[in-house]
Amino acid sequence: MSEVREIQEKHIDEVTVRFAGDSGDGMQLTGTQFSDTTAVVGNDLSTLPDYPAEIRAPAGTLYGVSGFQLHFSSSDIHTPGDVPDVLVAMNPAALKKNLSELKRSGLIIVNSDSFDKKNLKLAEYESNPLEDGSLSGFDVMDIPITTLTYAALEDTELSQKEKSRCKNFFALGLMYWLYNRPMEPTIDWIEKKFKNKPQFIDANEKALKAGYNFGDITERFATRYTIEPAKLKPGIYRNISGNEATALGFVVAAEKAGLNLFLGSYPITPASDILQYLSNYKEFGVKTFQAEDEIAGIASAIGAAFGGNLAITTTSGPGLALKTEATGLAVMTELPLVIVNVQRGGPSTGLPTKTEQADLLQSMYGRNGESPVAIVAAATPSDCFNMAIEASRLALTYMSPVILLTDGYLANGSEPWNIPAVDSIPEIPVKFHTEVENYHSYSRDEKLARPWAIPGTKGLEHRIGGLEKANITGDVSYDPDNHFEMVKLREEKIQKMKDSIPDLEVEGDKDAEILVIGWGGTYGAIKEAVIHTRKKGYKVAQAHFKFIHPFPKNTEEVLRKYKHVLLPEINLGQLAKVLKSEFLIPIEQFNVVRGLPFRVGDIENKIIDVLGGSNE
Repeated sequence: MSEVREIQEKHIDEVTVRFAGDSGDGMQLTGTQFSDTTAVVGNDLSTLPDYPAEIRAPAGTLYGVSGFQLHFSSSDIHTPGDVPDVLVAMNPAALKKNLSELKRSGLIIVNSDSFDKKNLKLAEYESNPLEDGSLSGFDVMDIPITTLTYAALEDTELSQKEKSRCKNFFALGLMYWLYNRPMEPTIDWIEKKFKNKPQFIDANEKALKAGYNFGDITERFATRYTIEPAKLKPGIYRNISGNEATALGFVVAAEKAGLNLFLGSYPITPASDILQYLSNYKEFGVKTFQAEDEIAGIASAIGAAFGGNLAITTTSGPGLALKTEATGLAVMTELPLVIVNVQRGGPSTGLPTKTEQADLLQSMYGRNGESPVAIVAAATPSDCFNMAIEASRLALTYMSPVILLTDGYLANGSEPWNIPAVDSIPEIPVKFHTEVENYHSYSRDEKLARPWAIPGTKGLEHRIGGLEKANITGDVSYDPDNHFEMVKLREEKIQKMKDSIPDLEVEGDKDAEILVIGWGGTYGAIKEAVIHTRKKGYKVAQAHFKFIHPFPKNTEEVLRKYKHVLLPEINLGQLAKVLKSEFLIPIEQFNVVRGLPFRVGDIENKIIDVLGGSNE
């Protein structure tokens, strides 16, 4: 009688997993399915997809490696994890590119079938790392994933190439077994995705189950892990990416304003998904226009705003540069327009698939003339929903362009989103001007917003265009004093937004010695670093800027309370420059520009260093 295999069931609080392989190995799909299933189980999670910049990099090369990192936990988390505990590497290039970031003694699961002479050479290995001892210190599971996938699919009618494409589901099934995840959500997805291709449904389900069963029957895994559901606030949750949250936020904003939504955009990484998501909401009056270039995208949106729509345009850094002149036109015409800039590594084409937050000064000053616009920034993937609504509210209320800044990490990353009740989201009052008597196109209300008169409204004909306008009448004016007055009025209108934006909030110790401030996608890393340092006994507080132009009313009051103000930024100090120039307050900068989010540990060490403590 054979002995019964004993598997240790171990409960852990959190883990960070990274899937990596060739861009054709389906790692983004694998990571997304694992994330969605993890959300269904009830864990808190945060993800970081990592795409290769090359569209068709040679298979097996370091340039073509695609990765997906997932941090999930039984408690509240805010980042995709500093370093992975587990690396699933589908080829030698994936192993080589990611090994240096893996936690020492971490688990490596590799597809040993791919470690042949050809792939080792493409990955620039001189010897096989599975045989030369270079992986000592790690827990290595070399598994012939391709061979096992072929065996599971031997009775199917698929070609060898089609069978090979199923190996990511084998790896996914194995990881489901290892971390006690159910297969049913992925099986449901497969059946919907391939509903007209039953042979693909059969093959992918067989590969998924084969991977799961391999974990169950092999004697190589002695431990299986369980992570209990997180204790999240009551509500209905779904996993959401930043780009999808941005799109949904604009749909809701248009509904709350009683307007149709128009997006004029040119595809650009990493903003293109917003265009794709919004194209699915035609039943809500959403119109999407894929323009021939960036200039046409913003120009069409300005036209839509003139016609009475909630108008938006989306782009990334290089595209924002091309939209500069037309942004000035929106400032001059004083039309409500939201410009979404999903920041990426620059300058020029730069790092198109990596994250950065180096477009703040471009957003603030990157136009000719005195051309002020409002600037807001999202803090987390799900917060993109809230800030899309806020950007829309400011644009419509003050008849002004507003730039919404997100970044590549927020756009592609995901987290559980507590879906808000529709009634909890305030209405956005919009009133088109219809009265002919005493109408002037540049008269102003108490917010300094000019009237929004829809073209075609009888008796409300008025001038539009980029030439300077006479105050009140809107006629073309070259008068020097009028120009000075209009310059001041446009800036004053932006500053009046302070009356309708929330104060800067402070979290942490009331008697803190140091305030760690940030903006954009650094929120999660800063928050966890603050939590860690407070647990070590340091007095630390945090404040995060979502409204940058104008700043909240209490900004100077908050900043002057603390002995130290530390500002981590994924740039060379752009917000620091603005704060220093406006408030003349010393800011301790922490700038790291690697195309990746901040590591929690790096910020934690910096906080301790500023306070004169020890990082031991």
